[in-house]
Amino acid sequence: MYDLTVPFFLLNRLTRPYAYAAVVVFHVLTAILFPIGMFPYVMIVAALVFFPPAFHQRLLERARRLLRMPAAAARAASPLVYRPRVRLVLLTGLALFFAVQLLVPLRYWLYPRELFWTEEGYRFSWRVMLMEKMGQVEFKVVDSATGQTRRVNNSDHLSVLQEKMMATQADMILQFAHYLRDYYARQGVHQPQVYADTYVSLNGRLGKAYIDPTVDLAHQAESFAPKPWILPFEDEISGL
Repeated sequence: MYDLTVPFFLLNRLTRPYAYAAVVVFHVLTAILFPIGMFPYVMIVAALVFFPPAFHQRLLERARRLLRMPAAAARAASPLVYRPRVRLVLLTGLALFFAVQLLVPLRYWLYPRELFWTEEGYRFSWRVMLMEKMGQVEFKVVDSATGQTRRVNNSDHLSVLQEKMMATQADMILQFAHYLRDYYARQGVHQPQVYADTYVSLNGRLGKAYIDPTVDLAHQAESFAPKPWILPFEDEISGL
């Protein structure tokens, strides 16, 4: 109800102050309850766009006085008019901006497998708080010349949060595998091979293998193409 109604209450002059108070309360509670970074604070500030220009001018004037900045030059009484070429450039830029905002979130349609499992095209796809993933991953580094195997202690290289995020996201697993390849090469390992033994649980399901443990991630390149070394989901998420 909040999401569906608050824009209309913000557009109305009479209900705007109460609606904005609701915005602040809602996002402060969101920041307390959920670890989603700067999003609530960005939304609190962004909602000020619903206030009239005079409100923003007063805010800027107060900020100027607080910072003891010189007063701005007087504005012309006539409205600003752009030349045709400038208008064309501005409209083209705005069109490209909105096209990107619409098309980038829909790029997940280009990937063949379950979005929440592979996360290929997941970021910027208008999905918030729709999945919960937990996982654990163990890396094995093999010397190409001698066949000697080393087990990696992830905490020697990553913080607790980094390890938690990395364990469920294929691109981060690949990035860490490349880091391990370079790290062990500096330690004298000949052409290190890196393998990952990963188990991931999605939205309360039992954990299952996520990355093909037979694939040498050290020689897999990061790209926008589908990652064939992510194992199949073999389940269904209905309604999404």
